[in-house]
Amino acid sequence: MTRLFRAATHVVFDMDGVLLDTERLYTEATQQIVGRFGRTYDWSLKSHMIGRPAMDSARFLVERLELPLTPEAYLAERAVLLETLMPAAEAMPGARELVEGLAARGVPMALATSSARPLFHLKITRHRGWFAHFRVVVTGDDPRIAHGKPAPDIYLLAARELGAEPAACVAVEDAPAGVEAARAAGMQVIAVPDPNLEGRERVESATLVVSSLRELVPADLGL
Repeated sequence: MTRLFRAATHVVFDMDGVLLDTERLYTEATQQIVGRFGRTYDWSLKSHMIGRPAMDSARFLVERLELPLTPEAYLAERAVLLETLMPAAEAMPGARELVEGLAARGVPMALATSSARPLFHLKITRHRGWFAHFRVVVTGDDPRIAHGKPAPDIYLLAARELGAEPAACVAVEDAPAGVEAARAAGMQVIAVPDPNLEGRERVESATLVVSSLRELVPADLGL
């Protein structure tokens, strides 16, 4: 049985790698681009990029792989590939069941994703039914967000839109940057790190670390 330190009243979810299996699609698109230049995109790079704003990750990738592209050009090329790939995104194991279980209990939920809103809509193409349970959706291109993850801005905004104090919220994240952002906002955090993540200790500051959303039951979280 898994429990939080204190009972929560609201839940704020990250999306990529938590609710939807999009990370492999990002990897596929990025490898298509960097492969043209004889480069390889693997978890030694990805572990520093997941959960962060797109431009921050793009700058890191271009610099680390010494790509003959600007970050802007990389993102533009990737956007074309993602338009084809993302509508096929599958749900992560246990994601739909957990969201629907929380909704059945009347738990207010928000989504706090670094994705821009147009890309968010592409990703949920096959999942609009259960994503309708989210009362609040905050995307990374919201003009009210001054700084992306690992800054707490997006989580503070999500809590405010829910009408909740951050301390009453539990965030569900997969990436070190997201865990750091939610912790900085004053939330308890459940981390569901990808098994390929290098430096998994980087999510150990989370309140709980689980291997799958299937391990989480609303009643065990005090919800």
